[in-house]
Amino acid sequence: MGYRRWSAVELLALVLLVLLFQSGFGQLEPLNNSTERAAMLSLRSSLGLRAKDWPRRDDPCLNWTGVQCRAGRVVGISISGLGRTRAARLNPQFSVDALANLTLLSSFNASGFLLSGSIPDSFGELQSLQVLDLRSCSVVDAIPSSLGNLTTLNSLYLSKNNITSIIPPSLGQLLNLSVLDLSQNSLTGSIPSTFSALTNLTLLDLSSNFLSGPIPPFLGTLSILRFLNLSSNSLSAYIPAQLGDLSCLVDLDLGSNFLSGLLPSDLSGMRSLQKMLLGNNVLAGSLPNTLFSGLTQLKFVVLSHNNFSGNLPVSLWSMPQLHLLDVSGNIITGTLPIRSSNANATLPVFNLSNNQFYGTLTSLGRFSSIDLSDNYLEGSVPVETLSNFSVANNCLQNESNQRSLENCSSFYAERGLSFDNIGAPNTIPPPSSAEEHKNDSKLAPILGGVLGGVGFIALLVLVLVLILRKRRLRPENGVTDKRGSDVGPATVGSSPPPPGVSINFSSLGDAYTYEQMLRATSDFSDSNLIKHGHSGDLFRGVLEGGIPVVVKKIDVSSVKKESYMRELDFFSRVSHTTLVPFLGHCLEQENEKLLVYKYMPNKDLSNSLYKNNLEDDSLQSLDWITRLKIAIGAAEGLSFLHHECCPPLVHRDVQASSIFLDDKFEVRLGSLSEVCIQEGDAHPNVITRLLRLPQTSGQGPSGSVSASCASDVYCFGKVLLELVTGKLGISASDDASVKEWLEQTLPCISMYEKESVTKIVDPSLMIDEDLLEEVWAMAIVARSCLNPKPSKRPLMRYILKALENPLKVVREENFGSGPLRTTSSRGSWNAALFGSWRQSSLDSGAVPSANREGSGVLKKSGTIGSNGSVLAGGYDHSSFHKRLSNEIFPEPEDVRDRERPDED
Repeated sequence: MGYRRWSAVELLALVLLVLLFQSGFGQLEPLNNSTERAAMLSLRSSLGLRAKDWPRRDDPCLNWTGVQCRAGRVVGISISGLGRTRAARLNPQFSVDALANLTLLSSFNASGFLLSGSIPDSFGELQSLQVLDLRSCSVVDAIPSSLGNLTTLNSLYLSKNNITSIIPPSLGQLLNLSVLDLSQNSLTGSIPSTFSALTNLTLLDLSSNFLSGPIPPFLGTLSILRFLNLSSNSLSAYIPAQLGDLSCLVDLDLGSNFLSGLLPSDLSGMRSLQKMLLGNNVLAGSLPNTLFSGLTQLKFVVLSHNNFSGNLPVSLWSMPQLHLLDVSGNIITGTLPIRSSNANATLPVFNLSNNQFYGTLTSLGRFSSIDLSDNYLEGSVPVETLSNFSVANNCLQNESNQRSLENCSSFYAERGLSFDNIGAPNTIPPPSSAEEHKNDSKLAPILGGVLGGVGFIALLVLVLVLILRKRRLRPENGVTDKRGSDVGPATVGSSPPPPGVSINFSSLGDAYTYEQMLRATSDFSDSNLIKHGHSGDLFRGVLEGGIPVVVKKIDVSSVKKESYMRELDFFSRVSHTTLVPFLGHCLEQENEKLLVYKYMPNKDLSNSLYKNNLEDDSLQSLDWITRLKIAIGAAEGLSFLHHECCPPLVHRDVQASSIFLDDKFEVRLGSLSEVCIQEGDAHPNVITRLLRLPQTSGQGPSGSVSASCASDVYCFGKVLLELVTGKLGISASDDASVKEWLEQTLPCISMYEKESVTKIVDPSLMIDEDLLEEVWAMAIVARSCLNPKPSKRPLMRYILKALENPLKVVREENFGSGPLRTTSSRGSWNAALFGSWRQSSLDSGAVPSANREGSGVLKKSGTIGSNGSVLAGGYDHSSFHKRLSNEIFPEPEDVRDRERPDED
């Protein structure tokens, strides 16, 4: 292929064109308005901007970062990402009154810049303003009504602040508004009726507030609306049928409210809809097959934790574009259809758990992952499904963690279906009477000898246990924290409180009446039922004043009294920021006890690992910074139980569904009804260690109920892997498919090779090189938590320090921006870490108090680090180098030796 030669005339014309462009458009004019120059200098001073970004002697239009000018006048200002002087960082102000003198200002962007205070009324004087961006600025108080005067405004971003009060109706006067984002604040009241005039809206995001009342039907008249997010509020009543007319709508998120009733009968008008997120409501009724037939563009459908019933629509099951379908936590029933095979279709993630599906589990088609746990499926599991199926708590043959035979038989009998004992596999018929006598005559001498030996050993063990117990109980009479203050009774655990122990109800929140609880939960209606827990039924509720709560209803006739008494005793003595807030109780009914907890807007980790992203066309998982924040918060809560309570407390139900998240994704550990004192003496002697039975992984309620801190560590390791890989349901199950998945995954985690971990990392994570090292470090922590030997698992305090300092796990002890650790650094790594590991191995049976002074602190979003930098996602990465400790997460020696590269 030849190249075209330019003629002299064409070259001359090109040169003239370039010169014309430079003379007309390439020259920046200096600021020629003295009033605006004085206003810019005043703004520079009041905000405390550094001379590096806004040099005082230079012209703002020519040399000030983020300042845009046209014809010598200021038209745009962006202070996002700019630095402040030390004095301004210590006392940040929202002093921007000088902006009123910039009469041509069309854009002001301060996202991520700390503006402590309320939005000034003077913003309403910026008559030329088209874009106002105050995201993540720590803004407080109410939105001023004067913003309704900005008639030229087309984009208003006020999300991720602490704005309170109601949404001012005056915002309905912004007829040119295209984007309105007020999410993640503390707004109350209802959606103003004046919003019906905002016919130019393409994005409306009011999520994660405390808005109440019904969804106004007029939203269905916003004909060009593309993104509508009203999730995580307290909206109630029905979903208006008018929303079905939004033909341009691409993203609909109404999840985590109190919406009830049926879905609109006709949604075919939403022909552009790609995401429908309606989970965590109280919606009911069936899902007709025709409901989704016209929604051919759907990619993400979340209907989880409602009260939907009937069969799963075949059209929804077979959509070729579907990426994710989550209908878990409903009462959907019927058999599972076969998914049509399409080589070009995307392999989806399906979550059908906690429903009432039944029938045989045949080949269902191709999936990236499918969770069928907590149903009533029978038969055997096809071999090809084991790697990507979760099937715990069904009626399946030759699978672990399945329902009881009585439960399965009763379910099938109630529906007139046949069930032929397939839920009890490998049943051997009883021997005949002649064979019994023959076997008995042979076994009698053997059994006599065995029973005699066992009896002698049992007697010896009983004597030793009584002696050890007497020694242990003598110095201890309560659970104390590391400072020695009383935080829990010695009887918190598997035994009931003794008669002498009285619960301090003054520290147990409010005492509610039974009538208050009935009103809050609509008489405990099925529409408000969240789930049937192992210690009681959980209901959504709203207290007087609009405060959302979760109410646990405990039937004393079916649950032992000691169960709720232990929980009350626990909350009366133990308090920590990482535990789910306990609000009060209602104990006036003899056979029915009620416990009230604070409602968590982001539910639990199992429901929040994937979140809605309004900025592009995808359902994005939680970003890495948030995942690391959640891991640290959960580790901090478990470390408190293990190390700051004496004797140590064991959670026994550590999984993603036990890690609750508030509106800022701060961790609140829940499912605390199984908490008990760690088994064994706090300081085991040689005899105690010899008498201790061999330990297994210990899975709490889902596996063997082991009251040891090592079992919590094992379960927490699965939670960490869930955060790293994004695979749903890992921490909630211990069935054969999960075990096989672990066997395939753990070899990809090596102390000496970072790249191998990329094979298992959640593909939806957007991470750079530094963040990949953190992912690698968390995977290493998870692997050591999953060590099959309990004594080789690290203590939770070491795990916490490792997660707070992830780069310490994979880099040199003394590092700045140095290279990754290699085999040549093994000596320094051992010296820094394995000393504490060997000591912790000796103490594996006991978890003494730990001094956590100097450990890192997770800062909240929107705060400023000690170096003056704005923290990304609430975590200060620059503080890693300042919080290193000599006592940090150690690597088990057997893992280290097994992974050591061959040396010449």
